[in-house]
Amino acid sequence: MRDLYKILNVERGASQAEIKKAYRKLAKKLHPDVNAGDKTIEHRFKEVSQAYAILGKEDKRKRYDRGEIDASGQERQFSRGFSGARAGAGRNTGDASRFEGINPEDLFAEFLGGVRRAARAKPGSHKPGPRKGADLKATISIDFLEAVQGAKKRLRLKDGRILQLTIPAGTEDGQVLRLKGQGKREAGGQSGDTLIEVSVQPHHHFTRQGLNVYLELPITLQEALLGAEIQVPTITGRVSMKIPPGSNTGTTLRLKGKGLSGPKGATAGDQYVKLKLMLPDKPDRKLRDFVESWGKAHDYDPRKSAGITEES
Repeated sequence: MRDLYKILNVERGASQAEIKKAYRKLAKKLHPDVNAGDKTIEHRFKEVSQAYAILGKEDKRKRYDRGEIDASGQERQFSRGFSGARAGAGRNTGDASRFEGINPEDLFAEFLGGVRRAARAKPGSHKPGPRKGADLKATISIDFLEAVQGAKKRLRLKDGRILQLTIPAGTEDGQVLRLKGQGKREAGGQSGDTLIEVSVQPHHHFTRQGLNVYLELPITLQEALLGAEIQVPTITGRVSMKIPPGSNTGTTLRLKGKGLSGPKGATAGDQYVKLKLMLPDKPDRKLRDFVESWGKAHDYDPRKSAGITEES
């Protein structure tokens, strides 16, 4: 079975942020919507999603690193018994140095424990628990507002079943949702889970970082120069916002609490509005004459103010 770190092209010492970045890069490149009909890439996409389902969760990653679970997330079985120096010390080799530093009581206790375990392991004395069926994997594509606000979706699996899926508010691109008991069923055992990787489509205007939302907003020359009160779109609808007089391209205003809702009891994020000054498509002749006359009478050099000179 392949090493999960090699599947994601990261080192074993990579941070969780580096693992997430590597996964998102591969997921976008290998997504079935981009490579329709390519079974090889589809298999690779499933490998990458499974690897991230384990390495992307810190607790599961630690268990994988310790060898407690395998690359598919299944529990490993370990045998117990004498080990290391104790196992060697129990042999009659004639080398007294092998017994140095070993407590005879510890040896006896481990030996007695081994006898008891052997007695419990007699044929028919141990019945393994019900086996869990394999996990299924699927992908779903949702739009930006469905991701930030939450949504109800229907998802058809390859076996023909239709699942009712709840998209939690604040779901991120690349996030994997687990539906317990919706995977394959082992004969006489338990059903596995279905792992659903969520692909969030970009929005035309909004972007997101954590709980904060960002918007670039075009404004007119008169709004920038004189100030104005305008209607601004947010993820929950339009709100009124004041533009201060003398605003410029790049000026960023904050709409407090208009980002994503945080976890229960946490503060909601904000929306940041970056202004972008837009001139008319066809400037009026009077405006051009005024600006030309005004420019001759004023020493106005924005590049010099920004420290950008001919020498720099």
